[in-house]
Amino acid sequence: MDIILKYFTSLSSPQREQLGKLGTLYPEWNEKINVISRKDIDNLYPNHILHSLGIAKFYDVGPGSRVLEFGTVCGFPGIPLAILFPEVKFHLVDRIGKKLKVVEDIVEQLGLKNVTVQHGDIKEVKGKFDFVVSRAVMPLNEMVPLLRKLIAKEMKNATPNGIICLKGGDLTSELKGYKDVIVDNLSTCFSEPFFETKKVIYLPL
Repeated sequence: MDIILKYFTSLSSPQREQLGKLGTLYPEWNEKINVISRKDIDNLYPNHILHSLGIAKFYDVGPGSRVLEFGTVCGFPGIPLAILFPEVKFHLVDRIGKKLKVVEDIVEQLGLKNVTVQHGDIKEVKGKFDFVVSRAVMPLNEMVPLLRKLIAKEMKNATPNGIICLKGGDLTSELKGYKDVIVDNLSTCFSEPFFETKKVIYLPL
């Protein structure tokens, strides 16, 4: 938890409490099912929670906005972002029901009233969203056709509506052809070695 407070110094008491509980809830669930790699659970805060919050270092989502998380798996980046932006509505979607039960339980135990969870394919999602977030789900050229229809035309934020992804490694080939894409390096915000190749990808739609 200390690493979160190192980079996010203005958290409220409820936010600190909720983020702190993640350090207990995820390991407890990991004893039951493999939510996070057994080798990586000790790195929960830097590699998963802080990584998720990295989006907020570049994009501030305003109150009343709607955010869809495509392929939430075990709730990253959706749950940490929902804690950070309590006045933003988050809808977390995934096809793996087993891990969604973990997400639903953690959302309930944290008392997150701004989060809904849907078990199913992205094609089954209804409604419009200001942003779609994801973490290493699939290449951008496969995501865009699936998500374009879900992006609202009306803007509520200074940043135009679109897709915000957490990705890593060499993305030269993947991003080729997307002239409007913006790539931000998380290493400019976080000094830990894990973030040396981690990026936030934003594509307006």
